[in-house]
Amino acid sequence: MPDKPNIAIIGAGLMGHGLALVFAAGGHRVSITDPFPKVLETVKSRIAATLATLGHEPNAIALVSAVPGLKSAVDGAEIVIEAVLEKLPLKQEIFAELERHASPEALLASNTSVIPIGEIAAKVRSKHRVLGTHWWNPPYLVPLVEVIQAETTDIAAVTRMMALLKALGKVPVHVKKDIPGFVGNRLQHALWREAIALVADGVCDAETVDLVVKSSFGRRLAVLGPLENSDMVGTDLTLDIHETILKHLDRSEAPSPFLRSLVRNGKLGFKSNSGFKDWNDEKKNALRGAVASHLKMLNQLLDT
Repeated sequence: MPDKPNIAIIGAGLMGHGLALVFAAGGHRVSITDPFPKVLETVKSRIAATLATLGHEPNAIALVSAVPGLKSAVDGAEIVIEAVLEKLPLKQEIFAELERHASPEALLASNTSVIPIGEIAAKVRSKHRVLGTHWWNPPYLVPLVEVIQAETTDIAAVTRMMALLKALGKVPVHVKKDIPGFVGNRLQHALWREAIALVADGVCDAETVDLVVKSSFGRRLAVLGPLENSDMVGTDLTLDIHETILKHLDRSEAPSPFLRSLVRNGKLGFKSNSGFKDWNDEKKNALRGAVASHLKMLNQLLDT
């Protein structure tokens, strides 16, 4: 594989444009496509705007080509990354098409957040080159990429992808079992399940849940992982705490009825200005800005 392999991105939405930015900023030629003409037409301007907000030179945009059609997008690509909606039938059809049109040597990766890679590759014959690369939003500010090895994935494909990501300055981790949610989202949604249960049970309101996380253990998480924390306080203390608390944690195997009621009543969060909390444009923009500023500051601190 060349030092700077050509990249194809399938999907030019929120994640797709971010992936294209990361690779182009790393010196790779990127072809990106999307079935919706307006999304494809604006992708380069969106990448340029994001580069500007990051304080980066706009030169990288010259390496990005917005290409109509999957076949044209993957022509000459050594790495193909799918970043479309989280709909399994759609992803399966795209990967079957990728196999027909991409180079036989190209790696075929999915940016799915939770769907097992083996299911996505169900219609692909050359399953050895299919793997997962779960990036986190926004991909140009969050360093982690989960590299998921399905049962049929060749370890050489994982090694190639890990090396490519490291060269971009990302933090790739090897997920060795193809389980739903992989590592990050299983941890994240375990927290979300308990957070929703606390509100649904009337223990506290949504604002309190978020304040507790942001003002306590959330402040440590960037430098102190949960298992490091357990070792720090002692596994014996961890065991004593678990003897008391685990039996009281929410164990629901289905989504919370409280969450279902929010969706049923049209309380969709930012989309409708009402969810667990009430929102308006000022509040939404303030939170988005706070997240971006925090991630930029954190990257600067940890890179020094």
